[in-house]
Amino acid sequence: MFITKPQDMMKEYRKASVNAELAVADPYTITKALFNGVFERLGQAKGAIARGDLEEKAKKIASATAIIQHLKDTLDPTHAPEIARNLALIYDFMLDKLADASIQVSEDPIDDALKAFMPIKEAWDKIPLASIKEAQAKMRSDQDHFQHNYDPANKIIDGSV
Repeated sequence: MFITKPQDMMKEYRKASVNAELAVADPYTITKALFNGVFERLGQAKGAIARGDLEEKAKKIASATAIIQHLKDTLDPTHAPEIARNLALIYDFMLDKLADASIQVSEDPIDDALKAFMPIKEAWDKIPLASIKEAQAKMRSDQDHFQHNYDPANKIIDGSV
């Protein structure tokens, strides 16, 4: 495929850049990117609703749903079972709200999902750099703790967070 529009070229450049970063990223960075992706997609879905673009709304909700499902699927209860259980419940709530949003022409279910997700993202963003570096050092010394395989061709990440 030959790309001729400047906006398409920028989109492809951004995709390649993100894929390159994810290929070498640590779990903290990958999770942060996924969290940001949820907010970005849901914001875009709300914009699509406001414009009456139902096809775009559906695409963005489907994309956010896939990210949230991935976050849920990669929870690792072996280290903190109660936290994993609580996160799974929040992710389930969000998935239910996005299912509602997919059949409604309303921003309300999306806002409900975002309200549930905001404290998780805010807490993640507040993790001190020293704690991140400590966890990265521990992971390097104990490779069994986390292993991810990012496959840019399929745009998927296998592993546990």
